[in-house]
Amino acid sequence: MSDRENIRSSEITDESVYLNRRNFIRAGAMAGTAAASGLIYRYLNPPPPREVTTAEIERFSEAEGPLKDELTPIEDVTNYNNYYEFTTDKRGVASLAADFKSEPWTVTVDGLVDKPRVFGIEDLLKIEQEERIYRFRCVEGWSMVIPWVGFPLKKLIDMAKPLGSAKYVAFQTFYGGSNPKGPEVDLPEPPNAMGNVFAGIPFPYVEGLRMDEAMHPLAILATGLYGKLMPPQNGAPIRLVVPWKYGFKSIKSIVRITFTDRQPPTTWSAATPSEYGFYSNVNPEVDHPRWSQATERRIGEYGRRETHMFNGYAEEVAGLYKGMDLRKNY
Repeated sequence: MSDRENIRSSEITDESVYLNRRNFIRAGAMAGTAAASGLIYRYLNPPPPREVTTAEIERFSEAEGPLKDELTPIEDVTNYNNYYEFTTDKRGVASLAADFKSEPWTVTVDGLVDKPRVFGIEDLLKIEQEERIYRFRCVEGWSMVIPWVGFPLKKLIDMAKPLGSAKYVAFQTFYGGSNPKGPEVDLPEPPNAMGNVFAGIPFPYVEGLRMDEAMHPLAILATGLYGKLMPPQNGAPIRLVVPWKYGFKSIKSIVRITFTDRQPPTTWSAATPSEYGFYSNVNPEVDHPRWSQATERRIGEYGRRETHMFNGYAEEVAGLYKGMDLRKNY
């Protein structure tokens, strides 16, 4: 028995449209179609895609154990966000991001790979999608439980065929402001918000993982949540989700993925290295310089709850850091 908290998919009751969840799981895949209304999910039939089995859902939802977690209501998931490119006001992101255009969209995969490629979002939506119910723990001390939809990052890595010299994977967020160092991608300029001068961090936002972290089956590229396309405020149209790390590692609105032999710079560790390390694994034994990480406030609940090592995923990921001093390699 590990210290993981249990998230029972059978006890989820939030969001009425999500009660048809089993049908969504049986659909198993999503494809992108370009229409006047934009990209929408459609079920692939026939032939039916592989069903995501109950065993798999339990594997990633952790449906065994004495504790219970419920999904964070979609209203909170989509209206309590950190997205500094728009604003530092968590409750203000959704309205400022409402007109953000996430199609057309491309993700450039380059660096130390045998198969560099530029993916359209429609290509990535055709990859078999899965539901993953994960805990999401912010470094600020709050948390959520979110039903993501997406696919393992490993699938994209396998398509790129990284060279043996590739040791890290670097990610870059789209930035629609006037930053001259922004990515050169053919995307429409967001009409209303990006360019927040009060963020206190440089843009475009960048993040990185070690190759073995990126290849881990828990790391996903998410294209939706609650069975819907990813909302702009949550990182449309595609974002990283690494559930055993603090939330800022799960970079939003990705436009570039680069394989490299050197540890890549990451926004928060570059801005404040004394507070934010490259790894940023959830660790209740290593406090932030300005607050304790031993407990967390689950959005929608009163009081605080205990934070678990690696956000409760220690059984799956602790081996990645065997022999490392996690107080120094924070």
